[in-house]
Order: sequence, then C-alpha cells, then structure tokens
Amino acid sequence: MREFSEDYLHRTREGMWDDSRAALEPLALESRERILDVGCGTGELSRVLAAESPGEVVGCDADPDLIRAAAAHAPAIATVAGDAHRLPFPDDAFDLVICQALLINLPDPSAALDEFARVSRDLVAAVEPDNGAVEVDSSVGAEDALERRARDAYLAGVQTDVALGADAREAFAAADAEFELLETRRYDHVRTIEPPYSEGAVAAARRKATGAGLADDRETMLEGTLTAAEYDDLRSEWRAMGRDVIEQMEARAYRRREAVPFFVTVGRV
Repeated sequence: MREFSEDYLHRTREGMWDDSRAALEPLALESRERILDVGCGTGELSRVLAAESPGEVVGCDADPDLIRAAAAHAPAIATVAGDAHRLPFPDDAFDLVICQALLINLPDPSAALDEFARVSRDLVAAVEPDNGAVEVDSSVGAEDALERRARDAYLAGVQTDVALGADAREAFAAADAEFELLETRRYDHVRTIEPPYSEGAVAAARRKATGAGLADDRETMLEGTLTAAEYDDLRSEWRAMGRDVIEQMEARAYRRREAVPFFVTVGRV
C-alpha cells in the first residue's frame, strides 16, 4: 500500500470535522461501546470518535511511527500496530469498524472490508475522498489549472483508486462478506490559506517555488501518460506559480481555498 509521513497526514487532515460532523451521524457514535479506527495514522479521526462516543476507541495502523504519533496526539485512545488485512483482534470485537482515507491506498479494498466485517458485530464504515474532484480557488490565477494538470497526471500513474469516494459502495458490494448498505453522506473538507500565514503555509509555498513537492510525485506521474518532457514543462510552470504565491504572501495578498470531497459509506454486517 501507499505510505505517508506523519507531517503529510497531519497537514492534510488538520481541521477535518471541526466545522461539521453531520456526515458521521449514521454511525450513531453516541451509542457505540467499542470502536476500531483502522489506518488511524496520526489519530485525527480517532480523536473525533473519542469525543463523540462514550465507548472505547482503538486506533490501529501498520506504521509503528504513526502509531507512536497517534498515541502522543490522542492519549485517551488505545493504539495497536496491525495490518488492515490481518487485524490482531478476535471476531466480533467491535460494534463499529471505520477507516478514513485508507481504502484509496489499498490495491484490494474489498479484502480489507472483509477483515473489517470479521471483527465487527454491527457496522463497518469507510470515509474516502474523491481526489479527482478537488476544487481549488486561488488568488494566483495559474494555481488551479496547474494543480489540476498535476493531479490528473498523478491519478493516471498511481496504482490504487485514489478517487474512490462515493464508489466505496462498489467495494462493499464486491466483498465476500455480506453488507446491508445503509447510507452514503458527503463531507467537504475545506482548507483555507489567508493572512496571517502559518509556518506550514509558508513552507508549502516554498516547496512550490522550488518544485520539491512536484518532484516527490515525479515517478508516479511518469507511470501514467505524462512524458518526461511534459513533466519538465509542468515543473517549470509550477515553480513560476510558486514564486507568484510567495510574492503575494509578501504583500499579504495571497488567498487559497481547497475543497476535498469525502464520502462516508456505512454498511451493516
């Protein structure tokens, strides 16, 4: 599966669910006794689950570094190292098993859902984004179009379905376990950058100006239809866009709004 750093997970999930938790209502968190957050990463969703439920919340991830980060960020939850395809729990150990942005990084999402069903005696839920439908509104005119070009090239090269989103219902249907699909709700995770700029926003602008962020994805982009020459052209335009971002930041004029659609799909075992 695809792997991510602690910094990346914290940056991309920061503030999620702070504005609204209505999309989580079908989970009936107020009545849950024991919840498992699979692929918990740095524990952002685990903290929300613990805040909304009187029951025990357990975070599970295959990366020991992320497990340590989750334990530090969310000391109220229990953390366990484990593979989503071989969870270290007995049958029916939880009344809710949930994941966030995990299935999009697995080559066989349905196999993981089968394992979720094994350890759940009631609900299984997947909170998955559609990374192909991200919307960006920026004060730098070229940013939206360039990000769309880069995103399309990345989606063409990545080997998992990172645009799964609402189509997670199909993964539930393809699983060997029998699920009664209850509901799918949409939640838009909106991230804004405006003055005063955070250290993270400034660092992201610098990475644009140097092309470092795009360079991280070069290998994946070239696995798709993008040629090396097309990548070089994109990176040159990307760096110029990054310099415009920094220039606007220096004038306190830069503003950016990004909306990532997530879909909460709930099934009963």
